[in-house]
Formats: sequence, C-alpha cells, structure tokens
Amino acid sequence: MQAEITAAVRKQYAEQVGVNEQYLYQCLKGDRDMAPATARRIEAETNGALHRRMLCQTTWHEIWPELAANDAQA
Repeated sequence: MQAEITAAVRKQYAEQVGVNEQYLYQCLKGDRDMAPATARRIEAETNGALHRRMLCQTTWHEIWPELAANDAQA
C-alpha cells in the first residue's frame, strides 16, 4: 500500500467514491482485488490518486496488459 495514504485520507476517498473504507484498505494492502470496473471508476473519480494497479494488485497486469507494456517502455 502507498505510504502516503493515511487512514484519514483513505476514509475520505472511500466516502468520495462510495465504497466501504475497510474494503478499500484491503484492496490497497493487497489482500483483495477490486472489481475491474470499480477500480477504473475510482481511478477516474480520484484523478489517478488511487490507481488501478493499487486497487487490483495481483491481477492488474492481466486485466490491463497495456499498463504493463507502458511500464516496460518507461
């Protein structure tokens, strides 16, 4: 999980995007993967502050291979 996301900030994001704060915490910690459509929506609603990779840590590279390709080119 990103160190700069404090519990208070996580709670604000959860309220902003309409998800349970503990669910968001579990996804950011890597214990769960968020549904891909929800992860994309949250990424858009937070202007990328919460990225798909952060919310789907174990599956993002399979769901969005173009992101993995972009990492390789960077």
